[in-house]
Amino acid sequence: MSTEQALRAAMVPVAAGVRGYFAPVERSTGSAAVFDPGKHGRFALDAPPAPWLDVGWIGNFRRYSKTAVQAEACGWQEARGTQFRSRLQAGVEFDFREWGKLQMALAGGAQHMNVLAPEANAEAKPGGGTAVAAVAVQAGSTATEIVVGESAAGLFAIGDLVAVDADYQQQTGYVGSGIAAAYVKEPADVQQDVNYVRRVTFNVGRVAEKAAASLTLAQPLLGGAPAAGAGVQRVAALVDREGGSFFQEWSALFALEEQSGGRVCFYYPRLSPATKEQGEAAIEVGGGLAGYALHASFVALPYQDSSDGETALCYRSYFPARAAAMY
Repeated sequence: MSTEQALRAAMVPVAAGVRGYFAPVERSTGSAAVFDPGKHGRFALDAPPAPWLDVGWIGNFRRYSKTAVQAEACGWQEARGTQFRSRLQAGVEFDFREWGKLQMALAGGAQHMNVLAPEANAEAKPGGGTAVAAVAVQAGSTATEIVVGESAAGLFAIGDLVAVDADYQQQTGYVGSGIAAAYVKEPADVQQDVNYVRRVTFNVGRVAEKAAASLTLAQPLLGGAPAAGAGVQRVAALVDREGGSFFQEWSALFALEEQSGGRVCFYYPRLSPATKEQGEAAIEVGGGLAGYALHASFVALPYQDSSDGETALCYRSYFPARAAAMY
């Protein structure tokens, strides 16, 4: 192979698959998480830079752009003159190969709920009935260690799922520590349920170890260390639903894991749920077995680029292999 052929061969991105990363948009300000190719482009795929959260491998990745290009007619012949873009529209859809709290919430698009462990005689409800009272979180707790005191530690077992967040105190607006999990218009809408924030919070973890007075979680809480006055409750299941008025909004980053030395990244500053026809996709495993992937579909929302004031929907970055030609 000649030097020129080798240089051109390295121009072809070859990837084993697509990895996905999401970061919450600050809903009160509309601030998106920023992916800076110069600072973050060659990050280790298993250790993304903050605030990006790894959602694992994704399949059937498909991007689309339907932005219209129109023109102003010029002269008596009305020839095509100055062009401009209108009706900006772009989006992405794919299948999550893994199921978890974050993946289900992203695929569902609305409130994603934690089914709190119910009282013995709780009324049956699709999202869970009256829950066992929360245990107060004590000082010194972190995103991975929840201090509950010696008298309460026995209420939890290794392997339990737990939700950790503040009591609902009749507030309106976005609720949930660190990540906006729902929007409350009126306290009566959530029946003034003291546990409502914990029903929707992203601050959920699995108990991996126990000490005399604390619980150690297998992964850090997505919303960070619990605030003063927070409570912890066991979670029996995770549930989402089709419908509702709340729309999630996230920043997203997709990376093609490079085999040829080059890397391609697609950065969407703001994504919101779009209409989708399929909720789950079956993946044949063999022997009559099939795996099931969560199908997700998003539409890109406008983002103003501070470098020149232009409105953008998506950024595509390419990091050439060291031996690649430039054209």
